[in-house]
Amino acid sequence: MPGILFQLLQNPEPLVRYKARLLLPASDQVYLPALSQARDEARKSPLVEKLLAERGADGCIPHNAYFKWSGPHWVLYTLAELGFPPGDDSLQPLLQQDMEWLLSDQRLGWVKKRTRLAGGSPPRACASMEGATIFSMLKLGLVDERITALVERLLEWQWPDGGWNCDANPAAGISSFHETLLPFRALNLYARVSGDPRTAQAVGRAAEVFLRRRLFRRLSDDSVIDPSFTQLHFPRFWHYDLLGGLMALTEAGRIRDARCHDGLDWLESRRLPDGGFPADVKFYHHNMQISGGSLVDYGPLGKKRANPYVTLDALYVLNAAGRLSQW
Repeated sequence: MPGILFQLLQNPEPLVRYKARLLLPASDQVYLPALSQARDEARKSPLVEKLLAERGADGCIPHNAYFKWSGPHWVLYTLAELGFPPGDDSLQPLLQQDMEWLLSDQRLGWVKKRTRLAGGSPPRACASMEGATIFSMLKLGLVDERITALVERLLEWQWPDGGWNCDANPAAGISSFHETLLPFRALNLYARVSGDPRTAQAVGRAAEVFLRRRLFRRLSDDSVIDPSFTQLHFPRFWHYDLLGGLMALTEAGRIRDARCHDGLDWLESRRLPDGGFPADVKFYHHNMQISGGSLVDYGPLGKKRANPYVTLDALYVLNAAGRLSQW
């Protein structure tokens, strides 16, 4: 088992080892310790301990739910994105904090105000918020009846072109990639577990927001929509980048659509000589007194050093696309 996957399986972080193992064909997994052992080690990850270090005796984090990036909303989302194994009931207090904020009158009032400022329909909602929570609930095994209300919001707020946008500028007439990515991923997961045909239809419409533009190009002149789309990040939080789009389309079973080819070619071009992939930019810092702080460092940054979390995501996509002749 040579190459980058072997390196990831030797990584000191249990979550990296666990996710790497899940990428392996079943025939190779038999040569490793039991999957249950890897899962148990992932639950005791030092990274997760740092991420949850601000929890009090009541299991809550003393921040506003949406405080970037250490509030309950983002901690749950980051755990889900890391592949933390589902079923940890100690996370319930964080979900309660998140839900109290999302289901508050203040949250809905904010959406109504922005929609009114924009002159009415379509709804101007930062749907990435509901999307992130639905995604977290499903990935972390924290689903309860409240998920239905969040799904209904996304279905109600979906724009005619298939995406979502919270821009209050009346001139904003197309969906935002940033605001569409997480609802797309969340509704895809929900459609798979619920079998709800309305949600499946919404997922198909959302996929077209990205596919029509080949994941990063303008319809008008084929230019790159935003230079940041062609950078690699982990975590992305609410931001869009090409790898995030490719991951979402992989999850939705659309990665072999011909309109993904340009994005996949770009991703392959970023592979380093050791087989890994770099992180170009980070969206977090370590000043916990202001928005954007993180207790966790998510690996190396720079164009010539492999980042394990970006590498795992990239290998997942390329493997599903049939573009990995070797790990």
